[in-house]
Amino acid sequence: IENMIDILAHELELDPVELRRKNALRVGSVTNTGQTLHESVGLLDCIEKVDAEMARIARSEYGVQRADLFKPHPVPGAPHLVRAWGFAAAYKNTGLGGGAPDKAGAEVELYADGMLEVRTSSAELGQGLVTVLQLIVAEAFNLPPARVRVLVMDTDLTPDGGPTTASRQTYVTGNAAHYAAQALREAIASTLAEKYDLPPEQVRFVEGLAQVGERTIELGEAVAIMHAEGHQPRVRYEYWAPETQPLGTGGDMHFAFSFAAQAAEVEVDTRTGEVRVLRVIAANDVGKVINPLGLQGQIEGGVIMGVGHALTENFILESGIVFSDHLARYRMPNISQVPEITSFVVEQPAAEGPYGAKGVGEIVSIPTIPAITNAIYNAVRVRVDRLPVDQEFVLQEIGKQHE
Repeated sequence: IENMIDILAHELELDPVELRRKNALRVGSVTNTGQTLHESVGLLDCIEKVDAEMARIARSEYGVQRADLFKPHPVPGAPHLVRAWGFAAAYKNTGLGGGAPDKAGAEVELYADGMLEVRTSSAELGQGLVTVLQLIVAEAFNLPPARVRVLVMDTDLTPDGGPTTASRQTYVTGNAAHYAAQALREAIASTLAEKYDLPPEQVRFVEGLAQVGERTIELGEAVAIMHAEGHQPRVRYEYWAPETQPLGTGGDMHFAFSFAAQAAEVEVDTRTGEVRVLRVIAANDVGKVINPLGLQGQIEGGVIMGVGHALTENFILESGIVFSDHLARYRMPNISQVPEITSFVVEQPAAEGPYGAKGVGEIVSIPTIPAITNAIYNAVRVRVDRLPVDQEFVLQEIGKQHE
């Protein structure tokens, strides 16, 4: 679709960024499945941030207008190397959607040593879920994250967190942990207020301590008080995401969306057809940042994944036999193929997301691929219609232009 947008822009003699800007989803827009977007639509902001950075690069490095970046630029001293930029945008649902029930459970418990523990069966695959849950629970109690332990994927002890898919864990399991922590905080505050004959509003949690009127109580002491009053310092919460409608009904097929825009600079060797990605500018609307460092890792990893999908990674199946059965044949990007990545974050909070957060696990890599293929066309006028980009195909198409 993003390649088609560029083709339309060329046919209409319009700037590809401007065409996307005019047609970008925004609050009040209706998606292709018939869903009206009521909130948290940061696509225009993503486009503006990438466009502004491209304009800065065009002025400071090339001495040209931003629109000129979409034109071919031979490398001085090496005219067989041609560079150009490409642009793409995307949006991606958070959560299962399509009418599928979407829920997760989490349990939060306070221990006598003053440590909190959050438990869920949601899978940590390296995406940073453990840290996100740690930060969400720590925020609820206003204490350092190091005071929160996280236990995942021990189904004997942890409630069902649902599948790790659809960029849903921060939103769905994060909400389960958020509401469990809030309920536990309120239960502790209520117990302490009743014991010391104060309204619950006068109980505050600060840096691992409970301020009860003029008293300061260690959280470990609060545990003893809870037990003495016949209460368990533990809450289990099951969060159900907003109901969605099946595809084709014209209703809300998803309860939240993330948005992204990217620009990629490529260098094409006209003698060999080789394509290198030099730089990527990425902007993502994530609702609200929970873990800034983890988010940066997600963005960089997503871009690299997109580069691999575009240029090298090819799952080959021949007569039912997998040919690309090890990394030497599958060809994931190595460090020398990783481009310079500049990232921007847009925060358009989702009303029901934990602190406004949405998913970001999948959205990043989606615009990377068409940004690269659009850049290839802008550099050497070869329109790619298959992935990964075949070096021989690019070379053949370049050769046809000189026949």
